[in-house]
Amino acid sequence: MKIAILSRNKKLYSTRRLKEAGEAMGHEVDIIDTLHCYMDITSTHSSVRYHGRELPKYDAIIPRIGASVTFYGTAVARQFEMMGTFNINESVAISRSRDKLRSLQLLSRKGVGLPRTGFASRPDNIKDLIKNVGG
Repeated sequence: MKIAILSRNKKLYSTRRLKEAGEAMGHEVDIIDTLHCYMDITSTHSSVRYHGRELPKYDAIIPRIGASVTFYGTAVARQFEMMGTFNINESVAISRSRDKLRSLQLLSRKGVGLPRTGFASRPDNIKDLIKNVGG
């Protein structure tokens, strides 16, 4: 397989180990800095470009997207998904995991036990919010 690891730093231990493990299993593995990717979005031939060239077709991507680049990183991952590349951590899952309120809402909907949590947009609601969660 041809695999791309989307990572800001090819020297990170976890990124290096993923590359080594993939190559040990006979895969071709490239490490691509997510912030150096840019997308060409068309109805006939969308692509991801990197340092002035179109990236080849990858069978799979492994996103290693840090919190500081979530918006752009998930956009790049989504572009690969739209082009038919398998993503081991789908862009929507990454986005949901970074939105802690959304994560709590999804878990509570499925009946997962959670600590009582309050959320408000205005400071004048704080007294009632604290009372509601038990002090």
